[in-house]
Amino acid sequence: MINVKRIYGLVAIVALILLIAAVSIRVWSSRIIVKEPPTYLELLRKDSAGQLRTQLFQERQSERDELVRLLSDGSSRQAVTDSTVLKAMGKVPRHAFVVVRHRERAYWDRSMPIEYGQTISQPYIVAIMTELLRLKPGDKVLEVGTGSGYQAAVLGEVTPNVFTIEIIQPLETQSSELLKLLGYSTIHVRKADGYYGWPEEAPFQGIIVTAAAGHIPPPLVQQLAPGGRMVIPVGDPYGAQRLILVTKDEEGNIKTEDQMPVRFVAMTGAAEVTR
Repeated sequence: MINVKRIYGLVAIVALILLIAAVSIRVWSSRIIVKEPPTYLELLRKDSAGQLRTQLFQERQSERDELVRLLSDGSSRQAVTDSTVLKAMGKVPRHAFVVVRHRERAYWDRSMPIEYGQTISQPYIVAIMTELLRLKPGDKVLEVGTGSGYQAAVLGEVTPNVFTIEIIQPLETQSSELLKLLGYSTIHVRKADGYYGWPEEAPFQGIIVTAAAGHIPPPLVQQLAPGGRMVIPVGDPYGAQRLILVTKDEEGNIKTEDQMPVRFVAMTGAAEVTR
């Protein structure tokens, strides 16, 4: 005769054992820390011989070549045609500027998140904005919003006189060190509110803003040299934005031209107060 009570007891014991095992597995799995590979900044700090720096500029060249091909293809959008800009895009190792988890996708033509709620811009937008400045070797250019430092590096391949401002202290520290370790010794990085520009170094032949403001900051217009050009995303920081080209003629007259729709993170600091 089957002892029903005994069977129920055994089932209950098995269920209890399984429950304890499941809880134990969850506890232990929560204690397992998956360590990410080191960042290139961490590795470059130990690269006293400069071997890694050389490697970064040499590896993944085929991916950069393909990116340049896509940027210069005007079949579905405005093509990037400036040979100096295309050469810069084909040289700068974007994979050194993205976060570790996006490293394999570094040469996809899209923006990607970085630390502190910021982004590294889409390569196409980096190239178009740089091209719109029409920089010449030796021109002085101001960037507002250093971020990871990628846009500054691209500018640094066009002209050595690059001044870039970052309002978030840890990003300013990281990007400044990374740029120097990669050999961009003439790029000057400063922690400040980019809304006010860099008056001590003005005027600038080019100004590039990589965060969206509700209007064009007057201090930046003032710091634009006669004959200079500025590109800036303008609009709702959380809605529609347009990329605006601002030019100043030799008499100081200002002209603005709408270029294309864009999507950037919001400019913080004084730009928030004056929205």
